[in-house]
Amino acid sequence: MTYSSPLSELPGAVSAPDDHPEAGVPWHWGDPFAEQRTATRGVAVVDRSHRHVITVGGPERLSWLHLVLSQHVSELPAETGTEALVLDAHGHIDAHMVVGYTGDVVHLDTDPDSHATSAMPNGGKQTLIDYLQAMKFWSDVDIRDATGEYAVLTLLGPDAEQTLTALGGDTPVALPAEPYAIAALPGGGFARRMPWPAPHAIDLLVPRAELVDVWKRLTDAGARPAGSWAFDALRVESQRARVGVDTDDRTIPHEVGWIGSAAHVAKGCYRGQETVAKVFNVGRPPRNMVLLHLDGSMEVYPETGDPVLRGDRTVGRVGSVAQHHELGPIALALVKRSTPVDAELITGSGDERPQAAIDPDSVPEEGAAPGREAVQKLRG
Repeated sequence: MTYSSPLSELPGAVSAPDDHPEAGVPWHWGDPFAEQRTATRGVAVVDRSHRHVITVGGPERLSWLHLVLSQHVSELPAETGTEALVLDAHGHIDAHMVVGYTGDVVHLDTDPDSHATSAMPNGGKQTLIDYLQAMKFWSDVDIRDATGEYAVLTLLGPDAEQTLTALGGDTPVALPAEPYAIAALPGGGFARRMPWPAPHAIDLLVPRAELVDVWKRLTDAGARPAGSWAFDALRVESQRARVGVDTDDRTIPHEVGWIGSAAHVAKGCYRGQETVAKVFNVGRPPRNMVLLHLDGSMEVYPETGDPVLRGDRTVGRVGSVAQHHELGPIALALVKRSTPVDAELITGSGDERPQAAIDPDSVPEEGAAPGREAVQKLRG
């Protein structure tokens, strides 16, 4: 059944198109550019209640997750979080999630369309929770779909922490400064500090039954309603990928900047680890995710999945496309690593194809591969 947030019924909410990746929550509230500006200069709140939440409890919760996720979580301290991936056997990205560990439970919140490749022979795609259930075997863990219990909101802007106090009442919410730090909310759920999509971001996992009430308390405290349009524009600016939009079935973590933040290169015993370690130590990713500045003079923009062309040659794939309040039309794209930074590019698949330029600051630096350096030292 298609999800529709109760906040979409509030005055001013404009829904995203049905085929939009963020369908089900407000796309904007009448002025998406003003919402973005507020999210960078004041405080805005974004409804992300379409995200799915999976909880993992039980005595072996961390040791089991350590085996099935790409991140090192066996010693994850309580009241902290991280990011993690599920990869297929070849190291291609299946799913991305943000982790929150509080009390005796690990919360995984992920995109509503998250799937993973079955570990069974000739197995196809299955929902992420079905995949996790299938990987349980004899481990002493309790895996539950908690989407009906929790909803995700995000505060953005330098005044986000001040606004957070509106949920604390007489007991201020003391959220540590470290990324992914967690603080319990008095009414249930928790706040989690995030390093993206912009500075001063705070995710809130709140009881779903209280979603509308929490929203009203935050907006009454000064937070401006902002839609997924504003969130995505800031996400694109900060070069944070969304699975299925900025990735295809060949994408590996190195290409989209998830090494370290979501995939650990030294720990073993997770599916796809061999590819992660090999490319990090002795190889290079075949593509890089870069930020494109699009020519907006034609008012025609590429769509997700459209090719990036250099002359007549396809050198990449368009991912997220956004209208930014300062940068104008921008997009994320996976382009071949050999593509020059100053290359003249064309995007799109129609008769009118806007030109694009790679933002030079978005191209990752290429340091020496650790494995190659070690071999060279041994050779003298």
